[in-house]
Amino acid sequence: MAFPVCVPNMIKLSFRFRYLLCVFGLGLSAIAQPAILEKARAYLGSESALSAVESLRFIGELEIVDFGQSAGDVAKIEIIFQKPYRQRITATNQSRSEITALDGYDAWQRVTSDQDLSRWEVNLLGSDQIKRLRANTFENLSFYRGLEQCGGHVEDRGELTVDGVACHKLAFVHGPGIVFTRSFEVATGRLLLTETESGTQIREEGEIRSGELRFPKRMITNNLLPDGNKRIIRVTFSSVEVNPQLDVASFAIPTLRE
Repeated sequence: MAFPVCVPNMIKLSFRFRYLLCVFGLGLSAIAQPAILEKARAYLGSESALSAVESLRFIGELEIVDFGQSAGDVAKIEIIFQKPYRQRITATNQSRSEITALDGYDAWQRVTSDQDLSRWEVNLLGSDQIKRLRANTFENLSFYRGLEQCGGHVEDRGELTVDGVACHKLAFVHGPGIVFTRSFEVATGRLLLTETESGTQIREEGEIRSGELRFPKRMITNNLLPDGNKRIIRVTFSSVEVNPQLDVASFAIPTLRE
């Protein structure tokens, strides 16, 4: 997988989204591709099960760790993807809730105070953010195949060792500044490490089985801050639903009456 998403004061949810939107990513490419990609797809599930995926819903909790210590707050997270380019992430803690969504070529973010539900604001996202959201949505629904059909390509970065395991590294290039580099275990095709162009590193732990497919139980994102310190984001999933029934209207830009 791979999805990179604000920290306290009250755990500003927007910071989380900036990284979450980079990290979630199961999917990618396939033209004259290295054999490791077929092995990686097989590790996730059968071809028939992978091809049948039209949408995904992840439910879980998100925790931020600064300087080796927990920020002391946990946000509930719901992440939804729907083909071809719809995405919605909802994060809620004790003080506020935040929704970031993509609907084709439109993207928006809504923040609501849980102390006063009548107080909310909506911001439209810019073109660079929309491009990243679209790439992120594609990755989570295509399972390493078809990137070249969307104008991207896969680069073979050769073999290396990650955490003592022999791996094959590939870069999935969606365009300038949007690159997901992944290291797959040579023996099994298991994804060991995802890296973004900003230096973010994402590792996966455990697994959840759903719809005859394998998903990670936990995703751990390491970000290097400008001051040299590290920030860790842990997302632990309690459930993953394949092809849930979704309301298309929930991805659309909210109106003033909502």
